[in-house]
Amino acid sequence: MAETTKEKLLNNHTEKHFTAGAIVRDVIIGVSDGLTVPFALAAGLSGANVGSSIIVTAGLAEVAAGAISMGLGGYLAAKSEEDHYYRELKREQEEIINVPDTEAAECEEILAEYDLQPHEYAPLINALRQKPQAWLEFMMKFELGLEKPDPKRALESAFTIAFAYILGGLVPLSPYIFIPDAVKAMLTSVGVTLIALLFFGYVKGRFTGNRPIRSALETALIGTIASAAAYGIAKLVQAK
Repeated sequence: MAETTKEKLLNNHTEKHFTAGAIVRDVIIGVSDGLTVPFALAAGLSGANVGSSIIVTAGLAEVAAGAISMGLGGYLAAKSEEDHYYRELKREQEEIINVPDTEAAECEEILAEYDLQPHEYAPLINALRQKPQAWLEFMMKFELGLEKPDPKRALESAFTIAFAYILGGLVPLSPYIFIPDAVKAMLTSVGVTLIALLFFGYVKGRFTGNRPIRSALETALIGTIASAAAYGIAKLVQAK
């Protein structure tokens, strides 16, 4: 069967839109916290003159607890979004059944925002009124701005954030595993973590559309402030 003109146009056009935004967001949340929190914890314990073995033990415990907590938070957030979608879906469905004229008027307002005239959007609204499911999906998307959630989204979010947190958390802790002297391990951890923060910030900037260099510097600055604060507080408490 010969291709139609529309099929040829679609087949010859390659979309370059980035569609993995939710996954990238989860990775950013997990890695950024994973790099920063264990880094600050290790720096704080180093400031209290604690040995590397204790720092590793405490750090790994924190990474495990943090990964579970962050993963659970991601799961609950995704489930909340899903529950919200279906609550609004039910409400919108009832409105289409009970007050169809009001919903049609809302459709008119939505389409008028795109500079369409009544004689242009009237056939579309009439067509939607004949197809309740399509009308419902139209209102969910264009009136409420809600997309149907992926049923696997909650678990994917939980595991992505938790795994990213673990990966991020092992970076600042790795020097303490191989270097017995806590001070030397801390200095190495600072260097390794700053490089990781700069790299992660740069990659994050590339994915999110922000300026990569600025994103790298901001991410590194936040991690530095957190670790410096933890180290300073530990030193202050020890002095007392």
